[in-house]
Amino acid sequence: MTQILDGKQLSATLKSEIKTAVDTRRAEGKKAPHLAAVLVGNDGASLTYVGSKVRACEAVGFESTLIRLEDTITEEALLEQIAKLNQDPAIDGYIVQLPLPKHIDEERVLLAVDPAKDVDGFHPANFGRMALELPTFIPATPFGIMEMLERYQIETSGKHCVVIGRSHIVGRPISILMSQKGPAGNATVTLTHSRTQNIEELTRQADIVVSALGIPEFLKADMVKAGAVIIDVGITRVTDESHPKGYVIKGDVAYEEVAAKASAITPVPGGVGPMTIAMLLKNTLLACERKA
Repeated sequence: MTQILDGKQLSATLKSEIKTAVDTRRAEGKKAPHLAAVLVGNDGASLTYVGSKVRACEAVGFESTLIRLEDTITEEALLEQIAKLNQDPAIDGYIVQLPLPKHIDEERVLLAVDPAKDVDGFHPANFGRMALELPTFIPATPFGIMEMLERYQIETSGKHCVVIGRSHIVGRPISILMSQKGPAGNATVTLTHSRTQNIEELTRQADIVVSALGIPEFLKADMVKAGAVIIDVGITRVTDESHPKGYVIKGDVAYEEVAAKASAITPVPGGVGPMTIAMLLKNTLLACERKA
């Protein structure tokens, strides 16, 4: 029987735990965590994602601020806005929603974020601390995967984990985290990417596959061994005229055929996605507690 790793249900549990912590802080006369989001332009997916973050803040008792800026804003003006957030004592953590307009240097913007308020975990200072196993903010999606593996008691110690994708947001950090000591770590990790020539050979050897490639239904049943654990990070809109919305959401994994072979698998949607927002909230709570 394949175990479904239900991120929607687990994220609800995590949000309940966070709300309890916030209620306790308020009862003790302490401030509620305050998360801000900077949104540049009117990208539909970004608007949806930021909106869900604001609603999640309300649900757990956080304060939230949404800063919407025109996509014509200059890089210098955006950096001035970030400097204000860095200096604002009321803001515990904030995110700059990506992607940014092409005329803005994303790297320069992310480097300007105060590492102590970088609840996305993208700043090099936080990434470096994560690699050295020091207290820090872990990028929300990898953080969510690790939490899911631990809470569902998936055995990772000594297992072979193949990660597909080497982005700084998911692939590379999860490859580091899975190899570290800890409840969901101690795995032997192989990091693969678009230039890896024998991906199928490697995934067939894997006890755990984490796919963060962004190619719909890339991972087929003949690419995994029986009993493998499959973590699908991919989320892509695929045109489907028969669907009321005109599209369907697909993950990196051909779900039905792979689920028949896997011992555990994350669905898309409803798997890793909901965990990302929950862990962003957890990072913000940590930021608030550390500042105090």
